[in-house]
Parts: sequence; structure tokens; C-alpha cells
Amino acid sequence: MKGKWITGLVAVLALAMLLSGCASGQGEKKSETAGQDGKQLVFGMIVKDPTAPFIQAFINGAESKAQELGVRVDIKDGQADSLKIMELMDNFIVQKVDGFIMAGAVDLKAIVPGVKKLNEAGIPIMALDTSPEGGKVDMFLSFDIEQSSKKAAEAFVQGIKDRNGGEVPKGVVVEITGSLEDMFTQACTKGFRSVVDQYPQLTVVQGEGKWNNDDSNKRTSDLITRYGKEIKGIYVQTPDIMGTGVVAAIEAAGLNPKDYGITGICMGPEGMQLINEGKVLAIVEQPALDSAELAVQYLYDLKNGKEIPKIGDTVTQDNALWSPAQVIENPWADEGAYMVLQGPLVPLEVKADNPLLWENKLSSLWKQENK
Repeated sequence: MKGKWITGLVAVLALAMLLSGCASGQGEKKSETAGQDGKQLVFGMIVKDPTAPFIQAFINGAESKAQELGVRVDIKDGQADSLKIMELMDNFIVQKVDGFIMAGAVDLKAIVPGVKKLNEAGIPIMALDTSPEGGKVDMFLSFDIEQSSKKAAEAFVQGIKDRNGGEVPKGVVVEITGSLEDMFTQACTKGFRSVVDQYPQLTVVQGEGKWNNDDSNKRTSDLITRYGKEIKGIYVQTPDIMGTGVVAAIEAAGLNPKDYGITGICMGPEGMQLINEGKVLAIVEQPALDSAELAVQYLYDLKNGKEIPKIGDTVTQDNALWSPAQVIENPWADEGAYMVLQGPLVPLEVKADNPLLWENKLSSLWKQENK
């Protein structure tokens, strides 16, 4: 069953690239795109789980921008293990990489010693998805997890009203979370509860989906068995990697997913398919591809003596769903900026077939799996 949920072929390709070091952009434009010392720039990058489509979007975005600029990005799998991540950080320091991209970790405090070592070595850091909770991170690029969750929760409550004659009845709402120790999970819950807690007649029960379809399926099944008809809706923090498991549990119970008004943040190809099938109400898309492209661009700019956006700036770009983006102080790191990218609510704000969504830009990857 899990093979149906994970983009098998793409995952194998991603892992193969990681094992070979993912040395992208090696080649043709060295003289035009070297750093100030004339050498080709090399950026290290650590990802959390190369099988996840949003991580594949990070990889694709970093590699495509690296190829455009003629730099190299050396991508490694941190295996969501803090000790492994810090070992890879040490290796990048020894290699004297010109910049570093942290593209996902679970324990954002445990990796701080590695971040500080990079700081001491003078290696600039970009962060995607989640920010290390200490040290200096030159730029954290992400949508606002809490505010995006709030937007998804508002659509969730509106769905409850639409299914109940404009009222919010007494009952239970299920929140399927990621790993409880993760900063991302905590921010998701904070945004969700900021809306749902306005309705005291609703009781929130959580199931820890741990960022995968197997656990989310089991937790949803257990909660449906326990609460049955009391459930007025099911909120899934990240439908891109837990939505399919939740929907399968609902259908296995002989129920209709549409009756639960599923919403959340982070769409991915799986979430997009569930929207198109009418099994999920709405999802706030994570601008994964764009954030990785921006990270490589900003490292390149720093190494070539150019300014990057600073706190207080508003960054705009034509034909970019993430624009406009405010730059604020990073609330998690000891020092650095946070560029808050926009995330559209699909399909209520942006239709699912919008060509600017990364799930559509990379659709050829997902289609390969089904051949």
C-alpha cells in the first residue's frame, strides 16, 4: 500500500543522485559564474527525506538554479538524523564549501552546534522548510507555517458551516499532526487552534501522523472507530505526505472523505490529486521549488559581493505566487532574516491547474511513476 503513496521512480532517481553527490551545474559557465576569487562556487545542501515530493522540489529547484548560474550544489541526505546532519556539516566545513542550505531537519535545536561551526567557518547559511533554532541563519525562506495553517483552518471551519446549514455544531474535530517534537508541527497546531478554539463547542483530538501515510492512516482509523459520528471534520497538517493515508482510512470505514472537509498546508502531487478527486477541500501550497531557487541565488549573490534582501524589505517578482514577500527577523535563530513567502490556498484562491504551481511545473516527474 505504501508503494502507491510514494513516488517510487522519482524517489529512486533522487536517491541515486544523492549517493553520487548530486554535483549539479558542473561545467560550462565557470568563467562567468565563479566567485570573487575566480573559482567555481560549491554549495553544500542537506535534505531530510529525498522520497518526499516537496524535498524533490527542493532538489530540483536548487539544481536548476545552480545550472543556470554555473555553480555546483552538493546534496546529501541527512536521513532526518541530527548526528548524521552534523557529521555532514563537518564534512562540508572540511571541504570549504562556499555556502550551505539546510533543507529540513526534525530536531532543530540538536543541530545548532553544527550551525555554529558553519558560522565560525564563515560559511553563509540558507534554510528551507524549517529554521535551525540557534546560531546565525543568513536567510530562512519559507511560507509562514502558522499563518498558512490559520488560513487552512479558516477554510476548514467554513467547510463545517457549509455542511451544517451555516452553523458550527457541537462535536469532535480530528487534527492529524506531524512529529510532535518538530517545530513545523507546533507552528501548524498553533495556527490551527487560533481559529478552531474560537468555537468552544468543538473538541480537538490529535493523532500523530509522523509525516507519513502509514501512521496517519492508523491514527485516523483509530479515531474514527473511537468517535464515529461525533467527528465533524478532519484536519491534516500536511496532506502532501499524510493525506492519502487519512483518505484511505476514511474510505476503509465505508465513509466519504468529502464529508470531512479535509484541509491543511503543503499540497504536493498527492494533495493535488486528492483535490481533483474531490476528496480534499483545500490546501495551502508550500512554495518549495521557488524557495530552493532563491536560496541558491542568494548564496551566489553573497559570494559575489551583491546585497540580498534585508530585514524590512518587501521582495516582489512578476508571475510568482510567492510574491510579495516580507523580510522580517528570524524568530527561531539567534541571528538572521526570514523571508516570508506567500502560499496560495488551492483551489479556492488559485485553481489546481495553475501552471505556476510547482506540482504542475514538475508534473512530468510524477507522470513517469504511472507509466
